[in-house]
Amino acid sequence: MEVIQVLHMKGGVGETSYANSPDIFTSLNHNISLLISQKVLPMTKPITEESMTELYCSTYPAGIAIADLGCSSRPNAFFVVSEFIKLVDSIRQKLGQKSPEYQVFLNDFPGNDFNTIFRSLPSFQNKLKKQLGDGSRPCFFTGVPGSFYDRLFRNNSLHFVHSSYSLHWLSHVPGGLESKKGNIYMASTSPPDVLKEYYEQFQQDFLLFLKCRSEELVDGGRMVLTLLGRRSDDPSSKECCYIWELLAMALNDMVFEGLIEEEKLISFNIPKYTPSPAEVKSEVLKERSFTVHRLEVNIEVNWNACQNEPELSDAFKDGGYSVAKCMRAVAEPLLASHFGEAIIDEVFRRYRDIVADRMSKEKPEFVNVTISLIKG
Repeated sequence: MEVIQVLHMKGGVGETSYANSPDIFTSLNHNISLLISQKVLPMTKPITEESMTELYCSTYPAGIAIADLGCSSRPNAFFVVSEFIKLVDSIRQKLGQKSPEYQVFLNDFPGNDFNTIFRSLPSFQNKLKKQLGDGSRPCFFTGVPGSFYDRLFRNNSLHFVHSSYSLHWLSHVPGGLESKKGNIYMASTSPPDVLKEYYEQFQQDFLLFLKCRSEELVDGGRMVLTLLGRRSDDPSSKECCYIWELLAMALNDMVFEGLIEEEKLISFNIPKYTPSPAEVKSEVLKERSFTVHRLEVNIEVNWNACQNEPELSDAFKDGGYSVAKCMRAVAEPLLASHFGEAIIDEVFRRYRDIVADRMSKEKPEFVNVTISLIKG
């Protein structure tokens, strides 16, 4: 599987597109999914604001280059970087400094739906200009297609790098997964060699990511990274693997009924790893280009973060519906490229029922790891 070609959120603005999904896997949200982001963003905001404030106040640069890696295809993919810009503008006004110019780079894989993002750019720029007021200098936006496991920018050209809910995706499916026992990812039944292959692929990828960014960031440049992770030392723990185990159940049922070829399921694997904070820190120390400023793992989001919101329709309060719709937006490109389009509706119909049943009996959560780094 060529991950760089197929690993992207479902594009467009249709019913099952990522732009219209109840969003659990990203912190850039709007409409219904904004309700979930409102539970995550306040927890990461102090870290990002502290990092950006210290960056700006250390040199008062005439220009600031910001990269958002893994921006995906939401029309408001500009939200987080606009918060950075408004923060800097507020600080510079208080200190009587001239406004810097801003260069914002939005990155994702080439298969990402950049058109959906940039159709909303003119209205966003007009709104930002009004919010900043007189005295603010221009803000330029550029789309950068490519893998963040490779070089994307010139040497010493970036001041701030942000990535949210992207770095748990691996560059490719690990090798040596023949003994995975009917799973599509790590699971409680996975043998040790499967867990080892996934971890080693994460180590290789994250080290490469850090090396590339160390070359692209200026000295003293900052990074704030948030990724799905886990508290447990066990990489197959329920907090990080359960949602994929339930999807594997739906696929295995379809194999049993002859709707999917068993060989197809055996050869399908999810290219993802949810690390512990210790594993993230270990790779940073190993690479040696960055100082760990802050590392936190106290952000948890219930699978059904919308369930108590009165403004949502009953359909969206159905946990099975919202989680299955979100997972479809995330996983459909991977599934369709391997199994074909014909099975997709049936897979997620079954998956919705399985998830709804489990959520009626327990309250599973996603765990998030956030790390703030300084180059040098």
